[in-house]
Amino acid sequence: MRATLRLVWVLPALVLVGVFVYLPLVQNLQFSTLKWDIYSGSQEYVGLDNYAKLVDDPVFWSSLGNNALYAVVSIVFQVFGALLLAALIESIGSERWRRGLRAVYFIPSAISLTVAGLLFYFVYEPNLGPLNHALKAVGLGQFAQAWLGQESTAMSAIIAMSQWQGFGYSTLLFAVAIQRIPSEIYGAAAIDGVGPIRRFVHVTVPLVREMTGLMAIVTISGAFQVFNEVMVMTAGGPNNSTQVLGTWLYRSGFVRNNFGYAAAVATVLFVITLGIAVAQLWVTRRRRVEW
Repeated sequence: MRATLRLVWVLPALVLVGVFVYLPLVQNLQFSTLKWDIYSGSQEYVGLDNYAKLVDDPVFWSSLGNNALYAVVSIVFQVFGALLLAALIESIGSERWRRGLRAVYFIPSAISLTVAGLLFYFVYEPNLGPLNHALKAVGLGQFAQAWLGQESTAMSAIIAMSQWQGFGYSTLLFAVAIQRIPSEIYGAAAIDGVGPIRRFVHVTVPLVREMTGLMAIVTISGAFQVFNEVMVMTAGGPNNSTQVLGTWLYRSGFVRNNFGYAAAVATVLFVITLGIAVAQLWVTRRRRVEW
């Protein structure tokens, strides 16, 4: 009786997940085998032709490369960098200073990606933007340039903005994880004469391993689902140099009217993010921290 009652309570959630998560995944896989004009409604079954086109599409591969670059930089800053900053903040003796610094670093994360993208679009503006003016003011005018107008700098400029926007959120999560570490462990390490660097390496890093694994999953998955900041700042330009899988999917489906091809891109994106999440969860569970 109890098992039946539990199933009754769980069933609505299962139905919602099935309808709004798993059914769209199956439908997207079906759409990826079609040549589909979404405006006229005409559909033609083409099998795996859309996936074959992906292999020969240079923009798809450059988009995938941009996502991979985004993920690597995000891991460096939003995982390892954020962990280091959180440890520095939590090592401060004054609670007031710790709270203040957490708030200061978290403020950019409270700004939406769209607003942050528009803000940095102005910062990078070559004539009126404060970045070029600042470079000229300190005698580095030779480095002033059209940051979003050149293929060599546009993607780096977008990634820099996203790291600024997300860095504080990661730092706050790591700060919470560090606060959960029993103070007795740090006290014992101090009594043994362990310095702050060794305490960080041999105490803090191992004991926040689960949070590190979670942040790695979230960061890498987020890096492969980037969309808003690219659309706001460059829309994939110049010359497709800042296309990522999300923007190329959108452009293929809703601009080039090739919805089947866009569904194929979405399928590849899903497989990549699912594979990364499963691998990270497997590693994290095998190295679970207990005290």
